[in-house]
Amino acid sequence: MGKATIIDGSDAWDADDRRPVVTIGNFDGVHRGHRALLDRTLALAASLDAVPTAFTFHPAPRDVLRPGNPIPRIQTLEERLRLLGEHGMERIVVEPFTLDYAAHDAEWFARVVLGERLRAAAVVVGWDFRFGKGRGGSIDTLRDALDIPVEQVQALVDGEEPVSSSRIRRLIGEGEVGAATALLDRPHELLGVVVHGDARGRLLGFPTANIESRTELVPASGVYAVQMLIPGEAHALPGVANIGTRPTFDGPDDTRVEVHLLDYAGDLYNQRVRVRFIGRLRAEQRFPSREALVAQIGQDVARARAVLGLDPNA
Repeated sequence: MGKATIIDGSDAWDADDRRPVVTIGNFDGVHRGHRALLDRTLALAASLDAVPTAFTFHPAPRDVLRPGNPIPRIQTLEERLRLLGEHGMERIVVEPFTLDYAAHDAEWFARVVLGERLRAAAVVVGWDFRFGKGRGGSIDTLRDALDIPVEQVQALVDGEEPVSSSRIRRLIGEGEVGAATALLDRPHELLGVVVHGDARGRLLGFPTANIESRTELVPASGVYAVQMLIPGEAHALPGVANIGTRPTFDGPDDTRVEVHLLDYAGDLYNQRVRVRFIGRLRAEQRFPSREALVAQIGQDVARARAVLGLDPNA
């Protein structure tokens, strides 16, 4: 399992290639529920000597149809495609989604996109799958339009709710990164670039890397135990992240992501980094003095070391 071939739209599919088994979805997060779809797609493709293929839209249909009410995505498209490839998809069709595309009914999608363009050997969809204009299509629409196997994978339930992207977004938005990790099967990650800040952390004795996030979904304001992956380092580096407006100081009220690495002293400016959120330590708060803030940061560092499995007294 490795890197997938990315196909820019269903009309670019090579008609001379092996037929695909296609699984369809937004796949935001590529979480445990999605992986149930991918696993079934892999098994069915192996039995049919077909190509395991994921079909996804970009931008997400909801973002096009409801532009005034965007949803922060768990991942960048790049990350989504990488994980789909790592989970065995040999081809990924990224279908451009527009208002004109949205006007097509479900029967058109089944007949033209899946049947004529992709020549699907089979289709695998999730428990809540709906498609086409007004979300009018269902698994029955696919079965009526296509003379091929069409399978529906039942919901993967964790606790009392299905594992879903919306549930994971809610948890991360509330700062419950540990619970999100259990549903993703890995920590939530933020990708970004280290940019210049105001050097306030360095003046306090805890220099920070200021991250300009490329990931839309940033956890709730607060202090977190994190790991940071940086170019040239073989292993993730432990750290403490602060997300928020830094209320102890007067200044801009924009939300910032700042990471203090526990055992690192190199230059990170302009580096593309990946921050993994392991556990939330506390909410953001205002302190009465600089000294009180420094004392609390010291406690945060010790707690982060413990959460990350390090000696808290180091």
